[in-house]
Amino acid sequence: MTRLDQSLKMSLQKEGKQNPFWILGPCVIENHDLLKTIAHSIKTISEKHQIPVVFKASFDKANRTSHSSFRGPGLDEGLKALQWVKKEFELPVLTDIHEAWQAVPVAQVVDVLQIPAFLCRQTDLIEAACKTGKPINLKKGQFLSPSNVIQLVDKLKSFGSKDFWITERGVTFGYQRLVVDFSAFPQMEKAPADLILDITHSVQLPGGDGKTTGGIREAVPYLARAGAAVGVAGFFAETHPQPDQAKSDGPNAWPLNELEKLMVHVKNIANVSWGAVR
Repeated sequence: MTRLDQSLKMSLQKEGKQNPFWILGPCVIENHDLLKTIAHSIKTISEKHQIPVVFKASFDKANRTSHSSFRGPGLDEGLKALQWVKKEFELPVLTDIHEAWQAVPVAQVVDVLQIPAFLCRQTDLIEAACKTGKPINLKKGQFLSPSNVIQLVDKLKSFGSKDFWITERGVTFGYQRLVVDFSAFPQMEKAPADLILDITHSVQLPGGDGKTTGGIREAVPYLARAGAAVGVAGFFAETHPQPDQAKSDGPNAWPLNELEKLMVHVKNIANVSWGAVR
C-alpha cells in the first residue's frame, strides 16, 4: 500500500459523515467531449463547495442487458481517456474491472479499482485487485443479504486490502425492482465496512425497457437525502448532460445541470445530522 493511496482514502473521508465524498461520472466512456464536460463540472462543484470527489467512468460495460448494446472503447483507449482526465483536471479516478488480468494494467492508471456488483463474489478478481495495493470499491451484489457483507470484508482483508469501501446499490425485490434497506446499514457497518450509497443504480429497473435497463430517475434525490441523514461515507452517482441520450444507464443517470444543487443539499443535511458527531 503506497502512501499516496492511503492519503487518498483519508482525504476523501477527513470530515467524516458530515461531508461525505462523491464518486461521479458517466456510466461509460462515450467520447472525449463528454468526459471533458462532466469532469470540468465535477471539479468546479468540488472546489466551490469543498466536497471531495472521485471521477468515474467505465472503459467496458461487460454486463449489458443486450449483447448489441454499446460497451465502451475498450481497455487501451479507455485507460488513455482516464489518464487524460486525471492529469487535466487533477482528479482521482475510478473504474471497474471484470477480469483478474485487468487489475495490473488498470491500477497503473487509476486511483481506485471497482469490483462490479455482479462480480462481488469472484475470489480471483478480488485477490488480483487487492494485490495491486490500490483502494477498492466493492459493490455489494443486489442478490446478497446484509449478513453477507462480513464475508466480503473478510475476503478483502485476507488478501491484504486495508483501504476499501462497500457500496450498497439496492437489493432485488421481485422482478425489475431494487430496494435500499436502510435498516441493514448498521449490520453492514459492523462488518466492519465504510459504506457508500449508490443513488443511481439503486433506482434502476433492470431490463425494464426490454433490451435496456429502465430507471426511476426522480427517486435519486430521495435516496440521497435519506443517505445523508442516516450517515454514509460517500455517494456514488452517474451523471450525464443529456441522460436520455446516454449510451448506457440513461434512465437512472442524474442530469449534470442539476448535480450541484443535489450535492449541496445533501451536504447540508449531512452536516446537520452529523456535524456534532465527531
